[in-house]
Amino acid sequence: MTGTVAATGTATAAVPRTPAGPATPAAPGPAPARSRSVPTWVWALPPVAVLALAFLYPLALIVQQSVTPDEGGVSLDPYADVFASEVFRDALTTTVWLAVGSTVGCLVLGFVLALIIAFVPFPGGKAVARFIDVFLSFPSFLITLALLFIYGSVGMANGLWTDVTGASEGPFHFLTTPWGVLLAEITYFTPFVMRPLLAAFSQLDTGQLEVASSLGAGPVRIIRQVILPEALPALAAGGSLVLVMCLNEFGIVLFTGAKDVTTLPMLVYSKAILESDYPAACVVAVVNIAISVGLYSLYRVVSRRAGA
Repeated sequence: MTGTVAATGTATAAVPRTPAGPATPAAPGPAPARSRSVPTWVWALPPVAVLALAFLYPLALIVQQSVTPDEGGVSLDPYADVFASEVFRDALTTTVWLAVGSTVGCLVLGFVLALIIAFVPFPGGKAVARFIDVFLSFPSFLITLALLFIYGSVGMANGLWTDVTGASEGPFHFLTTPWGVLLAEITYFTPFVMRPLLAAFSQLDTGQLEVASSLGAGPVRIIRQVILPEALPALAAGGSLVLVMCLNEFGIVLFTGAKDVTTLPMLVYSKAILESDYPAACVVAVVNIAISVGLYSLYRVVSRRAGA
């Protein structure tokens, strides 16, 4: 036992003691590789370049052409000449009242039709709702041609009238008037109001309708106090879209053959193609773009404040 203790003590004494002090720092390892990720702004360059080439550059050329009637320098004479023209003032008035009238008609008709599809059960209701999505892909001139086949000078309605009465011509000639353009625009653009309305109605809690009905509220009161408040954002979205599209509609006015109806897009076509007056056409185009952008900006402000 004594020999074991002595050996242990001797071994312990042989171990050197490390003096207390700060820890020795470890040797530095190899530096980590620097990240070579592409900056975020680089990914934005391709879409910005495409947007600038396809939209901003042509728009800049239109603005430039509108203020440079001659190669000599910049002039605002084209704006003064166009604004003083009675044709431009009439086209502006016609464009505004057609766009506003079509928007109001689409809002009223679209709201009624969306109510029927969403809350009145009838066979084929889901098929009709799906057809609206397909209808949105139709070109505007297709609807106009359909109306021409029905109400045109040699259309079905006039042909039936002449066959029955023996008259030389039918009574339906409104399609070539502003009212015909208004009918065509309401017919074509109403589904653009119905689509957001149907989406809003699909999220409406039917329990609210049942409670209101059990409390004695009639259909008109339920629509006014329960359904309409929920539909206001959708109505605002659809109405603003229709208003902007009607301001820029060209195909419907052209295919109805309404020669006395001149809108701003038709005036651009007339000045550029028929009269070869490109500065005046660019001035009208700039005015049309300014009105459209202004209305869209106003819609964004109103919708943001309303929380839509």
